[in-house]
Amino acid sequence: MNLIGAAISHARTTLAVLVLILIAGTIAYIDIPKESDPDINIPIIYVSMTHEGISPEDAERLLLRPMEQELKVIEGTKEMRSTAYEGGAFVLLEFDAGFDADTALNDVRERVDIAKSELPDETDEPVVTEVNLSLFPVLVVTLSGPVPERTLVRLARELRDQVESVPS
Repeated sequence: MNLIGAAISHARTTLAVLVLILIAGTIAYIDIPKESDPDINIPIIYVSMTHEGISPEDAERLLLRPMEQELKVIEGTKEMRSTAYEGGAFVLLEFDAGFDADTALNDVRERVDIAKSELPDETDEPVVTEVNLSLFPVLVVTLSGPVPERTLVRLARELRDQVESVPS
């Protein structure tokens, strides 16, 4: 007898199990804590390198490759993205959720110090910065219209006060 045949022949049992699953799901939905803006700690570290006058191709070859070689061995790295541009390059490291941010920052600084010896002498000191996602705004509002700037500023301040007074 297949699964469907067994479910049909035991209809009351099947319905009872379905009702229990629905009740358990409803209770779980009510009891699980919910936040509109949960504090999830995902360590993201930004390493920037500047070298005046360097082309994107040279920045990739001379700045990114040595830096990536050192940074790729760091434990807990989820993703590494890098970009070369006119005058420099940057590497963005994302670590696994829950990974200790201080450990990640120290590991990156150690590896950047090692990689500095392979960078051209004219390259400025690499800057290692931790990106804190909780500091980014949740809402951005832009006002424009055929009114004086003073009126827009007044409206913006009033709107800001109203938005900030909304309970979180």
